[in-house]
Amino acid sequence: MLDMIDLTLYDPFEKMQFTDTNCFLCGTIITKEHRAPVFAEWLQHKYNLQHKELLMLDKSVTTFSQLTIPCCDRCHTHHLMPLEHEVAQAAEKGMEGLRALPPQRLFQWIGKMYYGTLVTELIKETDPLVMPQYAVSEDPKMLGKFRSFFQVLQSLRVPMQFADFLPCSLFLLEVSPTEDTLPFEYQDELTTMAFSIKLGSVAIVCTLLDNGIIKKALGRLYQVTEGQQLHPIQLAEFKARIFYAAYIFSVVPEYFIRPVKPEDDHLVLDTLIDDVTNEIFNPWEMTAYAHMLEEMLKPWDIREQQILQNPHQPLSFLLDEHNKYKPMEHFVKPA
Repeated sequence: MLDMIDLTLYDPFEKMQFTDTNCFLCGTIITKEHRAPVFAEWLQHKYNLQHKELLMLDKSVTTFSQLTIPCCDRCHTHHLMPLEHEVAQAAEKGMEGLRALPPQRLFQWIGKMYYGTLVTELIKETDPLVMPQYAVSEDPKMLGKFRSFFQVLQSLRVPMQFADFLPCSLFLLEVSPTEDTLPFEYQDELTTMAFSIKLGSVAIVCTLLDNGIIKKALGRLYQVTEGQQLHPIQLAEFKARIFYAAYIFSVVPEYFIRPVKPEDDHLVLDTLIDDVTNEIFNPWEMTAYAHMLEEMLKPWDIREQQILQNPHQPLSFLLDEHNKYKPMEHFVKPA
């Protein structure tokens, strides 16, 4: 007798069910011992992350190995472990392996880390070390966005097909080894849902919940980098542009499940973006972008005034004045 496929989605946002005793993925009641790592063990071992520190919104400090989420055995064994196994194998083959992974799997993998961090923040808000300046759980607009995101993340557990869209923009970039000193790097921005992770010579930059719009908008920039090995400072600039685009992205897609027939073994989701009453992007402001770029260029000690020396053409390590790719092997600090 085959297991009946359960196509019911779980909605923790309805009752704000973010506790240590509900599985983050299906809501099953569990004990506090049932946990899954947000960053997989293979990742922690490969890049020696176990004791590296992470600062949470309530100013508490955790480490990669301590960052775990409530997860039932079934979800852990049937859904998370196979996903991690797939990504670990692909990552072994570098760019070629990760490119060959179905984009939906990469979306789920990044989504799990992003959402795992978010769930930890929501659980912490019930008993914070220091009350965050902006409590996520008190912002209805943000919660609506997270709720939409969780709906598509459940494709991890419930077989789901997205009709002619992927809920995110994915960028895979290759980094030149010449001046690359960081085998692993990770950044996320909870409110704008921008995420980047670097595994050896491959960086994956992702904007979750934009249905691929940012990739379309910045397609020219991405094309320019294809087949190139970027210097780490060029990667930092690429990330600044993507993270800033996520910051000015101003719509939240809605997802609709097609009616389920008794014989169906998966859900089909359609999407709608209200671009009639809403502008998709807020205006691009040079100073705000320069601020984001300065943040990303911190390791090279480049300040905002240098970035905006020519306000019409901000400093770029990636593109020349004709918007063509600027090859770069060694970093020379601009005068």
